[in-house]
Amino acid sequence: MLEETPYQIYSPTSVIGIFNNALKLPVTVNLIYLKGRYSFGGGKAYVNYYYDFLFSESDNVSIGVKMPGLLRSKIENNEIYTLRGYIEKRLRNSSIDLVFVVDEIVSQEEKTVSEEDIQRFELIQKKLELGTKNLETLIRSKILNNEKIKIANIYGHNAIVHRDFNEGLDVSQNQFDIQDFNCNITSATSITAKLAEVASQNFDLIALVRGGGDQQSFEVFNDIALANAFIDLEAITITAIGHTVNETLLDRLADRRFHLPHDYGASLHTIVNKLVEEKSNSRAILIEEVKKDVTKQFSEQVKTLEEQLKKKNEEFVEAQKTFKQNVEEQTKSFNDQLKVRNEEVEKLKKDLSEKHGEQIKTLTEQLTKKNDEFLKLQENNAKELENIHKNYQLQQANRLKEIEENKKEIAELHDKNIAAAVNEKTAQLNAKLLNVEKDLELAKSQSNKGNFNVWYFFIALVIGLLLGFFFFKLL
Repeated sequence: MLEETPYQIYSPTSVIGIFNNALKLPVTVNLIYLKGRYSFGGGKAYVNYYYDFLFSESDNVSIGVKMPGLLRSKIENNEIYTLRGYIEKRLRNSSIDLVFVVDEIVSQEEKTVSEEDIQRFELIQKKLELGTKNLETLIRSKILNNEKIKIANIYGHNAIVHRDFNEGLDVSQNQFDIQDFNCNITSATSITAKLAEVASQNFDLIALVRGGGDQQSFEVFNDIALANAFIDLEAITITAIGHTVNETLLDRLADRRFHLPHDYGASLHTIVNKLVEEKSNSRAILIEEVKKDVTKQFSEQVKTLEEQLKKKNEEFVEAQKTFKQNVEEQTKSFNDQLKVRNEEVEKLKKDLSEKHGEQIKTLTEQLTKKNDEFLKLQENNAKELENIHKNYQLQQANRLKEIEENKKEIAELHDKNIAAAVNEKTAQLNAKLLNVEKDLELAKSQSNKGNFNVWYFFIALVIGLLLGFFFFKLL
């Protein structure tokens, strides 16, 4: 019999379910509108739905989009759309994914040419002017000269896709000198630094290799600074970054692009095998030609080569014509967009100038008003200060007059007090003097009687001297 626990026990599934049910927001039950850059995901539909991405216009944050097949046929990749739909939640292990289910395409924003678009266009133009280095020609030249082809493969940290590359290369590895380098494959700065390091080591091929990832992580291969460093490499450049739907800027600038690392290795293996077969066939043909009429064979080969050369020249002229038309169309489209943008800028400048003039006029009026108020305030302050100064001088004169009167009263009071004290002391001394005179008369009477006492006389003399001294001090 199982004992009941004093606490509630949940399973991982129940915890995710509780939080999923708790996320009852208005946007998950009502139709909402989302605006952003639409980017294709996988190329296949699942139950008539495509699973793509909608990126914010200001950054690379995206949300998954569930798009009906009928509506997706009206979508152009990497364009700005406003879509109506609702948010759908999905449980995945310990996370809850949000998917925007599209109900209607509300509008498509006209495509604008940004400064980065212009820089990308200039890089592509530069690549067309530089031309594409031929991978097969390089491998053929190296092998015929019994030299190994030096390859630098740049992978991400802890990548394992080099196994796919080696598997595709198969037994042809002995024809190549391959070195692996690692960097943060999702950081344009890290990749650029690694390209600078590798570029100084005289490799014949430099390849960026990764094994796929989410759509957002491929934005690093559209970085302008990285593209500038990539296009300036002297070695043959190769991309094999594991995606098949969207073409990045580095893919367009590379001398050779492969969808997957395995395709990259397999293509090198195919080129080597083709060269080996050509060498074997060339030897057999040479032996056969010795047996036949050399002149006839040579003439036929020359004729064949001339026909092939003529055909290739025609194809090249047609390709040049097509390319020229594309460039003219793109240039015209760019000039039209630039003209519209310049008109918008001029209109904005005009509006700003008018608004600026009105603001200057308003500010000038306000400043004039404030100056008048300030001058008036200065005059009032000067008058008040003058009045305060006059009042202070008047109060100071009154105060001095009061002080003089107080001094005079104090002096008179002091004289009166001194006179009273002198009179009081004089009266006391006179009384004491009378007493002394009485004592002297008594002493004289006693002396006449023969009873004279010397001590009485002496005391009377001392008292007289003291009274005289004290009376002198008071005067």
